Amino acid sequence: MSDTTDDAPTAGLAPVVKRGDEIDYEAVDAADGLRKGVLLDASDGAPNFAMRRFELAAGAAVPRHTNAVEHEQYVLAGEYVVGIGEEEHVVGPGDALLIPAGVEHWYRNESEEPGAFVCAVPNGDDEIELVE
Repeated sequence: MSDTTDDAPTAGLAPVVKRGDEIDYEAVDAADGLRKGVLLDASDGAPNFAMRRFELAAGAAVPRHTNAVEHEQYVLAGEYVVGIGEEEHVVGPGDALLIPAGVEHWYRNESEEPGAFVCAVPNGDDEIELVE
């Protein structure tokens, strides 16, 4: 066994610390009241996954859609409804979700408080398709 890191899968990767005030948030076109900030992705040197933070305003809804890639989510704040397939789930801080690639899902924040969640997806193209 070598005592160098040359054989390690992370060889050549530089650590990254990105401060909260460095994250730019932008509105998501498909849904009024939804904002996205990219925490880390390939542009930061992350080789496999992008990690994003979404904010879902009080009263906001994200239409039913599918994604070409899986989504892992962790709820940070608020309480809101997530539809996955044919089921709806009320989620809150500390809840974790796996939304497989191609599965219809949507969000609805019926509360008076904003919701927020972290979402990790594989790097690369993610085709989003709105479902009528």
